[in-house]
Amino acid sequence: MPSELWQLSAAEMAARVRTREVSARELIDAHLERIASVNPDLNAITIVLESEAQEAADAADAAIARGEPIGPLHGVPMTVKENIDLRGSATTSGVRANAGQIAQRDAPHIQQLRAAGAIPIGRTNMPDDGMRWHTESQLYGHTRNPWDAARTPGGSSGGDAAALAAGCAPLGMGNDIGGSLRCPSHCCGTVALRPSFARVCRSNEFGDPNAQYLAAQLMAVHGPMARHVEDLRLAITHMMGPDLRDPRHITAPFEGPALPRRVALVPEPEGGSTDPTVAAGVRAAGHALADAGYEVDERQPPSLAEAADRYWQFLLTDLNLAFVEKVRAHAIPDAARVLDLLTANTTLLDLPGYQRVLGRRAGIRLEWSKFQAEWPLVVGPVFTVPPWPVGWDVESLETNAAFQESLRFVVTVNFLGLPAVAMPVGLHDGLPQSVQVIGPSFREDACLEAAACVEERLEPITPIDPR
Repeated sequence: MPSELWQLSAAEMAARVRTREVSARELIDAHLERIASVNPDLNAITIVLESEAQEAADAADAAIARGEPIGPLHGVPMTVKENIDLRGSATTSGVRANAGQIAQRDAPHIQQLRAAGAIPIGRTNMPDDGMRWHTESQLYGHTRNPWDAARTPGGSSGGDAAALAAGCAPLGMGNDIGGSLRCPSHCCGTVALRPSFARVCRSNEFGDPNAQYLAAQLMAVHGPMARHVEDLRLAITHMMGPDLRDPRHITAPFEGPALPRRVALVPEPEGGSTDPTVAAGVRAAGHALADAGYEVDERQPPSLAEAADRYWQFLLTDLNLAFVEKVRAHAIPDAARVLDLLTANTTLLDLPGYQRVLGRRAGIRLEWSKFQAEWPLVVGPVFTVPPWPVGWDVESLETNAAFQESLRFVVTVNFLGLPAVAMPVGLHDGLPQSVQVIGPSFREDACLEAAACVEERLEPITPIDPR
C-alpha cells in the first residue's frame, strides 16, 4: 500500500476524503509538498495554484463537516493544461503574447469537474500553440521526462503526463488533435483517454472553436490523463455533460450493450516499420487480454496506412491555410520548423483534393465500423518507436519523416474520431512501453474495460521519483 498520499489513485483519494480518513486540505498540502520537491527539476507545472487550491480544500472540508452532499471527486487535485480555460488564470497556450489572457470562466468540462469536487492545483506546460510532440514553450522552457531527461516527455500535453508520472497530481486535463493525450502518456508511462469526437464539450474564451480550421472542428478533443485506468473512467463520466458553449456536443450513453470480447492485435501496423520492443509490448498486452478471456488475433484493420496519409494531407492543408500566419507572427522557431518539415513531407491539397479526402474519410469510417462489428477492440502501438531523444522531431527532413511515420496508428484514430486509451505495459531499458486500446465510436466503456484487464495483469509503473 502506498505510504504517501500523493501515491494514491484519484479514486482512493476521494474515498479517504469521503470517509474522513484524510482531509481535503491534507491531500492538497501533500501534493503541494510533492510539487515543491520534484517540479523544479521537471518543469512540468508552470503555475502552482497554492492559495486557490488550499481555499478550495478548506471549503471542501467545511462542506463535509456540515453534512452536505459531496461529489465523487471531492478534494481530489488535478492539473490543467495551459490552453484550457481556468477561471482567474491565463490561457496562454505556452505563447508569451497570450500571457494576459485571463479566463473569466472555466471551460465546460473544467466547470463540470469542479462540480464533482475536483480541485485545480496547477497549470501545466505545453509546446507553443500545441505545435510539437515535445513540450517546450516560450514562456516556460523545456519539460523533462521523469524517466530520462535526454528523452522527450512528449507533447502537446507533456506537462500533465510528466506531473502525473512524478506524483504531482492524480489527474490531468489535456487535449488531442494529433496524439497530444496519448503521445506524452507513451513517453511518461501514464494513462490517457482520447474520447470519441464530440463526447466532451470544447469552448475557449479567447477563440470560438466553431470558427477554427475544419480539422480542429472534426478531430480535436479534450480528455483526462491519470496513472490508473479506473481514474480515467471516474474523470470522463464527470466531464462529458452538455454546455450551450459547444453546440457540436453529442449526448450519448456512456455504457453500451455488451460487445463481443474480441481483439484485433496489431503489433506492427502497416505503412512503416515498428521497433521490436514496441511490438513486444503490444503482444504482452495481447497475452494479458487473452488471459482475461478475450479472443485475441493478430490482424490489420482496414485502410490504416491510407487513413494516416489522408490525416496528414487534411491537417496540414488546413494548418497552412488557417494557422501558419499565427505561428510565424508569434515567432515560435520550433513550432514553425515542425510545421515546415511536416509540410515538406506531405502533399497539400487543392479544393477538389480536399473534398475527396473528406469523402474518403467517410468511406474509411464505414470500413472500420464494419471491421469493429466483428473485432470491436483494436490494440496496437501508440508510437511505433520508444520515447525518442529530445529534438529528434525537428532534427532534419529525414528524421521528421521517420517521426511522422511512427505516428501512423495515433493519427488514424484522430482522423476517424474514435475513442482510445493509451496505457503502459512495462519497461524496456528503463523507458516505458505502451499500447493503445481503440474502440468503436462512443464505446469508451469497452476501451476502459479492456485496459483495466491489462492493467490488472501488468500493473501501473508510476508514480516514480525523477532520475
